[in-house]
Parts: sequence; C-alpha cells; structure tokens
Amino acid sequence: MNSTAIPASGPRNAHWAILHSTDLTIGAGTYPMLRTEWADRATRVLRYLRSAHTFAQLIRFTLVGGTSNIAYVVLFMAMSGAGPLVANIAGSIVSTVIANELHRQLTFQAAGRVGWFTAQWEGGGLALIGLLISTAALAALEFSAPALGASAQAVAVLAIMAAVGGVRFLALRDFVF
Repeated sequence: MNSTAIPASGPRNAHWAILHSTDLTIGAGTYPMLRTEWADRATRVLRYLRSAHTFAQLIRFTLVGGTSNIAYVVLFMAMSGAGPLVANIAGSIVSTVIANELHRQLTFQAAGRVGWFTAQWEGGGLALIGLLISTAALAALEFSAPALGASAQAVAVLAIMAAVGGVRFLALRDFVF
C-alpha cells in the first residue's frame, strides 16, 4: 500500500496515510516506510539509556545535573530578594537534594538498595567536597594567573567543573549507589 491508496478525505487523510502506510511516496519514487525502523531504533536507544551501562548512567547523570542546575537558577531568582548569599545557599541545598534523589532513582537506579537519607548524606558530602575542590582550584587559578582573560577563565572553569563532575560521578557510582 502506498500513500496514494487511501483517499485524502475524512479522518484518514493524506497525512494519516503517510504516517501509517508501509510505503512512502516522495516525488516519483516509492520508498519503504521507515517509521517502523525509526520506532525500533528509538526503542533500542531508550532501552540502552535505561540500562546499567556506565555510558548510559553518565548520560543520565548529565541530564540530572542539568535539571538540578535549572532548579538552582529558579530558586536563586525566586529568593534573590533575600540577598545573593541566602539565595545561593538555598539554591545549592535544594538543587543538591533534588540531584541526589534523581541520581538515586534514575541515574543509578538504586532506590531499592540505598535509602533516601543515605543518598542525601553521602551525595551531599560529595557535593560539598566537590564545591571545596572547585573553589580551591579557582582560587589557585586566580593566584597563579591573575591576568587571565575572561574566555580563558571560562574555559578553565568548565574544565574544573567537568573534572569535579567526572570524579563525583565515579564516586557516586562506585561508593554511594
């Protein structure tokens, strides 16, 4: 069946025919419909992303980190009236709690093995250690290269944060969850 075999009227119009046919007509040629192949690929990708493979966990870790950073920014902006220090502390605590719970449930799929309090205590401790390391590294950078330009500083910050995040991922994976 091709996309022209179904009338282009009624609830099953030409768009429906294209999406539900086994062939796809483009110009003068008819091509096997790739919808099933795409669905199979998407299913395989989602199955992999849900797996216990290290790379799949790293992808989930990154997505959770991005989500918790968004929560931090939203809370920081909402609490900015209380001052930047209070907003930063509140945003850091809440986003760390969110990240630890998402890592427990999604990233490392450890909800059945690790309790909420343990995840918060150990994950929060690792986050605090990461904060101390990144702060010390940035202070050392400022001390050793005070004339570093803004672009070079941004690259250094990204490299430091990536290294701290990588170590945190390994520590969470190997010791906490």
